[in-house]
Amino acid sequence: MKVQVVTNTRDISGRIAVTGSKSESNRLLILQAQFPNLRIENLSNSDDTQVLQTALAGPKTIVDIHHAGTAMRFLTAYLSAKEGVEVILTGSERMQERPIGVLVDALRELGAEISYEKQEGFPPLRIKGKNFEKDRVEVQANISSQYISALMLMALSLPRGLKIDLEGKVTSVPYIEMTLQLLRQCGITGTFENNSISINSAAHIDDKSLTVESDWSSASYFYSIAALSNTSEITLSSYREDSLQGDRSVAEIYQKLGVKTTFLEGEINLQKVEMEPLKVLELDLANSPDLAQTVAVTCFGLGVELKMTGLHTLRIKETDRLQALKNELEKLGGKVEITQDSLHLFASEVINSGVAIDTYNDHRMALAFAPLALKVPIYINDAGVVSKSFPEFWKDLQKLGFSVADSATD
Repeated sequence: MKVQVVTNTRDISGRIAVTGSKSESNRLLILQAQFPNLRIENLSNSDDTQVLQTALAGPKTIVDIHHAGTAMRFLTAYLSAKEGVEVILTGSERMQERPIGVLVDALRELGAEISYEKQEGFPPLRIKGKNFEKDRVEVQANISSQYISALMLMALSLPRGLKIDLEGKVTSVPYIEMTLQLLRQCGITGTFENNSISINSAAHIDDKSLTVESDWSSASYFYSIAALSNTSEITLSSYREDSLQGDRSVAEIYQKLGVKTTFLEGEINLQKVEMEPLKVLELDLANSPDLAQTVAVTCFGLGVELKMTGLHTLRIKETDRLQALKNELEKLGGKVEITQDSLHLFASEVINSGVAIDTYNDHRMALAFAPLALKVPIYINDAGVVSKSFPEFWKDLQKLGFSVADSATD
């Protein structure tokens, strides 16, 4: 599906209820699979979460998680420690190009029986679940935090728990902290200190009901809308000031771009405020790399020079996000330089109108570029890809006065 996104107003107001955090939901589903007396409220309605639910619903010989990277990492660890399970874990063509060798090596070190069905270091995986005897493993700290969270979520099922030693500078610390806090909310003890994570074993937990906070990365697209508008008054629910999500930093980032966040009871209010125009924004997004695409498009639309670092994990996402950003921003008239872990967007006064944005099977490409319709009419190819994390996005844009129409334009 290709859509054209336009708007006749740059004065935006409205109220949006955002689906539960995919990151929190998927962690809690792995915990619920181990403790059925855990109840989850406001679960994400994203494709990724639904795929994980299906995978956990019952015994299967083949589990296909499609494009869901989180599900691939979490299930690899979970299934490898589940005695008696024998399964092939696979995914989309792109998923089979995304490396998983670091996690498999760590699990093998603990005693896992995992083999590669095709290319060494990549899915599909053949997993035979076993009881692990070892209780300590060492991994590089600069890998995707999902590998580390996968080990943490599995750890509580091991007889003596697990100690994870991290070598080097840790990437995406807030996501590791999120996993630890959710474990603690379930009554499972653990620590994260001095590059060492320790998770205790747990055979059962007390009856528990946890409510998933709405997704802050999904909120980021409305921050972009607010920044690119003339005036804005957007209320989003359900959010907490003491959020566990690393992407909560979007509030501080967009304050520099003229968006004020007010925390209310269970929701946030976004307002465009007058400020001295920013010339250059410099960010280290090592702890929140999922914000990179949104921030880049916003800065392009505002004519702000942007220098971002800490982006090394973007190369192995749904697509190579750094290359994809460069491709699409330059189609719009921007100038972009990228390295293995950084992006430099030069300030530009030019925004080409009517450009069709390719999304590369990546939900965040569609979600990040759509707000640019506040500046010029824009086309989004394969617009249905947003269902991976935010199925209601196009409907929510219409609530704010955008026109989103199917388009046959080539």
